[in-house]
Amino acid sequence: MKKAPVLFLGHGSPMNIILENEYTNSLVRLGKTLPKPRAVLVVSAHWLTKGTFITTRETPEIIYDFYGFPQELYDIRYPCPGGKEQIEEVSSVFKNASIGYDNQRGLDHAAWAVLKHMYPNAEIPVMELSLDVQKTPQEHYEIARKLAPLREQGFLIIGSGNIVHNLRLVDWDMEAKPYEWAVNFDAIVKKCLLEQNHQPLVEYENIGKDAMLSIPTNEHYLPMLYAAALQDHDEALRFSYEGFQNASMSMRCFSIGDL
Repeated sequence: MKKAPVLFLGHGSPMNIILENEYTNSLVRLGKTLPKPRAVLVVSAHWLTKGTFITTRETPEIIYDFYGFPQELYDIRYPCPGGKEQIEEVSSVFKNASIGYDNQRGLDHAAWAVLKHMYPNAEIPVMELSLDVQKTPQEHYEIARKLAPLREQGFLIIGSGNIVHNLRLVDWDMEAKPYEWAVNFDAIVKKCLLEQNHQPLVEYENIGKDAMLSIPTNEHYLPMLYAAALQDHDEALRFSYEGFQNASMSMRCFSIGDL
């Protein structure tokens, strides 16, 4: 089987779930361009745990983990199957590491908000992988490397978060001009990704003030490291979307591997 690509998707505001814009159109194009995966594994910025966990629910419910938005968002369903049949394959890559299983948790909007645009028929099994809050960025990068064999088995691995994500300084105008520090840090990340120079991305705190403003907490940034870690030396990296929303969120998305 041809090795499946890897994605990092900035997901931004829940309003993107119901909007048609350049960003959501880029997700639609990805869904039409990518080879159809056997299953999708989403590394979610919105599932923080002590220990690393994976969802195993046969029919995952949708989690509406956002508040104060239009009712239209809460009326949306995404009735995809879970990855119960694929769980042994995922378990096998963690044979020398600890992983937990959660058969109650559904899918948060880091997963279904982007998949709704990519695969609107909701026919592909979807699982989520949590972020262990006790681990360092380097340890997360090393966990990501363990996922590589799943690509050979037809799993589309998606890191879903935002490279720049500062809600403390958000502008509620989605088209607001981005902050200079946000643009600067996003450009640094872009350069490192293109050069496949990942260590500065892992050690982002050493970059300085622009990094600290861009990553006040790192749960949205870490899924990007998971995607980057899965790039082989001979694989191309392409940006499927570049831009900002709400002044303080980079919506940059990229793919690794053959589409």
